Amino acid sequence: MRERGRLGDFLHARRSQLRPPDVGLKDYGDRRRVSGLRREEIALLAGVSASYYTRLEQGHSNGASPQILDAVASALRLDGAERTHLHDLADAGRRRTPARRPQPEHVGAATLDLLHSLDGVPALVTGRRADVLAWNGLGHALFASHVDPAGPRRAAERPNLARMLFLDPHTRELYVDWRVKAAAMVENLRMVAGRHPDDALLSALIGELAVKSPEFAAMWSGHGVRPCHLARHEMRHPLVGTLTVTHQSLGLPESEDQHVALAVAEAGSPSQAALTLLAQATVADRAVGDGADDGAGLRAGRA
Repeated sequence: MRERGRLGDFLHARRSQLRPPDVGLKDYGDRRRVSGLRREEIALLAGVSASYYTRLEQGHSNGASPQILDAVASALRLDGAERTHLHDLADAGRRRTPARRPQPEHVGAATLDLLHSLDGVPALVTGRRADVLAWNGLGHALFASHVDPAGPRRAAERPNLARMLFLDPHTRELYVDWRVKAAAMVENLRMVAGRHPDDALLSALIGELAVKSPEFAAMWSGHGVRPCHLARHEMRHPLVGTLTVTHQSLGLPESEDQHVALAVAEAGSPSQAALTLLAQATVADRAVGDGADDGAGLRAGRA
């Protein structure tokens, strides 16, 4: 995937999703040869020449200033996340850095201590590519009870939330409205890919999912961009049944690419009671001695 191609693809996708009334233009009902707005219409709204915008969309103009990019973003009615993504794509096109294999991610001691203090709340630490870098016992029990709890300790075999969401039927069944959760994952991955176009592992993950999951490929082609910091989901857990939790993703000062993901239920609700039951079952499982405990997951970052 060429960086200039990514920029052009994003602009084309956003243009094709707009209609004249969306941007204050009259719709005369004429039959259009292209879906959405014409390039000339976007150029007019952005205050640039039609030939310049065409070169930008075709990937032949890498010198666009931040002011021009902002004007194009306004013309396309981009929100804050989409505007940032546009600038990231333009910056990547100017850098033209080759893809490289990054070093394995590790979790700092302070973050592991934070996870340990969240006993009673399902929590895990995710990395740049949605890898699970560490989790507490309840986080493992809620999100991936069928997966080896010590998995995050092995960098090459860490559970990946995106891969599990699209390719693992157990994880898919966890979400009552799977498509909403899946779309949020795709939109967040595209935003990260714009920030890190030289990450070979991220590119490989996206390529794998696009090949193995037609649903991922279709969602990816929509070029949606949005961080998934806060969302409410209804889940179907095989042990405690249906519960509704708010997923929150909190950034970490140690690394801009790592987040603590929490699942919080409303106080006094049946969902909170279900989490309490799940916590008790998790403690009981550890007591019978299968070798898994919170420490197994929490030591993952020090591996």
